[in-house]
Amino acid sequence: MELPMTLQAALAEQLDSAQQAEVLSAAGEVSRRYRAREKESFQIRNRAEALAYALARMPATYGAVCRALRYSLEGLGGLTQAPLSLLDVGAGTGAAAWAAAGLAELSSVTCLEYADEMRKLGESLMRGEGSPLKQAEWSRLELVSQPIGKRADLVVASYVVNEIREEDRGKVLAKLWEATGKLLLLVEPGTPEGFRVLKEARSRLLESGAHVLAPCPQEGPCPLPDGDWCHFVCRIQRTRLHKLAKEGEAPFEDEKFSYLAVSREEGNLCGARVLRHPYRGKGYVRLELCSKEGLKQRTVSKREGTLYKAAKKAVCGDLF
Repeated sequence: MELPMTLQAALAEQLDSAQQAEVLSAAGEVSRRYRAREKESFQIRNRAEALAYALARMPATYGAVCRALRYSLEGLGGLTQAPLSLLDVGAGTGAAAWAAAGLAELSSVTCLEYADEMRKLGESLMRGEGSPLKQAEWSRLELVSQPIGKRADLVVASYVVNEIREEDRGKVLAKLWEATGKLLLLVEPGTPEGFRVLKEARSRLLESGAHVLAPCPQEGPCPLPDGDWCHFVCRIQRTRLHKLAKEGEAPFEDEKFSYLAVSREEGNLCGARVLRHPYRGKGYVRLELCSKEGLKQRTVSKREGTLYKAAKKAVCGDLF
């Protein structure tokens, strides 16, 4: 998976107008603060840092939201037949909006972001030649203290809830759910902490009347044992600029993410979710599944024909 060519071109154009050495230096500092999880002090302080963040993090965020949103839309039946309004909350530089634009017809797009430099850069990227998001509206929002003030069919908050102080998360989730017309998608790091935050959000949202669409095939308690966590992986192809920002030569990186999708109406919860990378033996495939009945292991042999072909193609995160 890789960024749309129009977005890659827009990022390259932004870098041409900046001092490359300054941006690469900023990338190292932003990465250090991000890894250190300096939540209280992590702020993008200038344009160079905003561009460094976009180069380093937009591909992974785009890929994770793409994968999570595709799985989420599977349970919505005919919803994707009509244009959707989108609200990208905590938009950063707009990666989630770009992901949504590639999967659904969008009637309107609103991006809400507190950091001025991130918001300015995100808006500039969407105004580039060939962009499907030229009409997107950008506004400043401090999510904890201010009301969202808008509503949309699809609300996405990617890598946002985990950054909110624990005592404020309930209030933030209530705001996100209130703004949701049809589907709310939360995406977080695929870590034990990211999963814990989503597990708590799942309980709160179910109590508020939400219905789970993905990844869970049921709305009961999570069947995973203590110490385990639900997460998936998206492989991201690195561009030349991405390699520069990450100071590495690897042609790809794997983004581990967790997600939760809930809707106003009951979705089509069918099948089971593949939880681990399938084991492919000689003439059989063994799958670790989360189903309506709980965790189970399923071995599909070559004798099962069509089902065996589907099992061979399955990847972690797919419905089976």
